[in-house]
Amino acid sequence: MPESHTVPEELAGTRADAGLSALLGVSRSAAAQLLAEGHVTVNGHPLAKSGRLSAGEVIEIDAPERRDPLEVVVEHVDGLEILLDDEDFVVVDKPVGVAAHPSPGWVGPTVVGGLAADGFRISTSGAPERAGIVHRLDVGTSGAMVVAKTEPAYTALKRAFKERTVDKVYHAVVQGLPDPLEGTIDAPIGRHPGYDWRFAVVEDGRASVTHYEVLEAFGRASLVEIHLETGRTHQIRVHFSALHHPCAGDLTYGADPRLAAELGLTRQWLHAHRLGFAHPRTGEWVQVTSPYPADLQYAVDTLRGDRP
Repeated sequence: MPESHTVPEELAGTRADAGLSALLGVSRSAAAQLLAEGHVTVNGHPLAKSGRLSAGEVIEIDAPERRDPLEVVVEHVDGLEILLDDEDFVVVDKPVGVAAHPSPGWVGPTVVGGLAADGFRISTSGAPERAGIVHRLDVGTSGAMVVAKTEPAYTALKRAFKERTVDKVYHAVVQGLPDPLEGTIDAPIGRHPGYDWRFAVVEDGRASVTHYEVLEAFGRASLVEIHLETGRTHQIRVHFSALHHPCAGDLTYGADPRLAAELGLTRQWLHAHRLGFAHPRTGEWVQVTSPYPADLQYAVDTLRGDRP
């Protein structure tokens, strides 16, 4: 139901966003959002955020219910497969378009919500929306990802990732042919100075190390195996873009849109292909492999000439 507020004398003449913030006890940005979305009216007319309030006028607010951005939505996630189910952890095959866990600004499916829907019980410390999450894959990256089920496993796996004893192997199709065919990219990564949503090799960035080896060369592009020593956001994409060999389909980091279209790619060709780690309880080495999903396999087949 809409709620009504009468403007008091002390708010007369104030801007609508500032006055609404004071009336409702919310932040000015939250008030501005309500105004921008047309949820605030005076005499049946939407109130602009730059408008001025008049003493005695009645403001009607019909605010929508907003979901908590950190709420775990328990829902089946299409394509979320189980690669290994152990009493201490589960390794999932995360499809593209799925986040590891809920976060502000993300309203799509999550690994945490998908596992809950499939009956997995995760019992670990930390924020409930990140239950069991010891590492993440970007929304736009598919592949193998381990989730701890128990507190001891959570602690052990978190330590393993921090101490870099986990073998994280990615496959990528990058444009052109890297030279040398095998090498290490050691270049610090930080926020791009011009774009908030991008990262870049910057002098004062965090240490970032990527080892690679070309597996197959197609001329226009190459299939590369990558071992990550560090795990920075967008690390592989940024490092290969800096070498002028961006991941095919990665338009954010300079990929050729014509090649992307020819290969049927609507995202970067990057896949968490293999994951190896010491079992958190027994210490035995565990290794799990994720096959290429259909869209990435199609692109490789096209480059090999296996498609008509």
